[in-house]
Amino acid sequence: MSLYRTLALSDHPLAQALRSFRRKVLNFSIPAPRFVYLPVLWIVLGLRHVWYFLYRVLVCEPLFKMYCRSYGKNLHTGVFVHRVHGKGDLVAGDNVTVDGKCHVFFAARFAERPRLEIGNNSGVGHNCTFSVGKRITIGNNCRIAINVNMLDSPGHPMDPERRLASEAPDIDSVRPITIGNNVWIGTGAVILPGVTIGDNSVISVGAIVMSDVPANVVVAGNPARKIMSLESKQAIGA
Repeated sequence: MSLYRTLALSDHPLAQALRSFRRKVLNFSIPAPRFVYLPVLWIVLGLRHVWYFLYRVLVCEPLFKMYCRSYGKNLHTGVFVHRVHGKGDLVAGDNVTVDGKCHVFFAARFAERPRLEIGNNSGVGHNCTFSVGKRITIGNNCRIAINVNMLDSPGHPMDPERRLASEAPDIDSVRPITIGNNVWIGTGAVILPGVTIGDNSVISVGAIVMSDVPANVVVAGNPARKIMSLESKQAIGA
């Protein structure tokens, strides 16, 4: 039996005293007078704000701009360096924010220069993933929440034998994704190959979008289906 287990399990007075001393050390705390620690809090928050501001402005945003083929004014990121894998064209319009830490995968097999395009005044949340074989286009004034996954390629062939042989999917299965203007995509949604989402529509949290979504609707579920019209604002079946 190891010394740690002996001290943890033994009924010997010395072992019990050591366990009691350890609990007291782990539970140790001191008072926090407000007049003392409120200024400390302000200092810590101020230093953190300055650090994050400088890291974003001097490191994160310039590095992301280096990935871009072109970008407009007021392109912003968060305080993480985004991961861009492979070679392709990343195009961002004016007033675009790509927040948190996102991942972009460009495939070399299906197009000479795969393209990810983000329109004016659009925002992308933390931990979004874009797998681009040919093209993913996001329109103007879009809101993409956290953990959204867009892929214009299935990644693997459907045929079991070809998948077992680690072959690539057919080029016909790689189909561009088009997101219209003023679209809101909720947390954890997945947009699959070939999908077009119409203007002003909303994709609910966790929706799996496998087919086209018309303009001015709300869709939800797996697979996603229309649950509401934004023009009439009446729930389907009501």
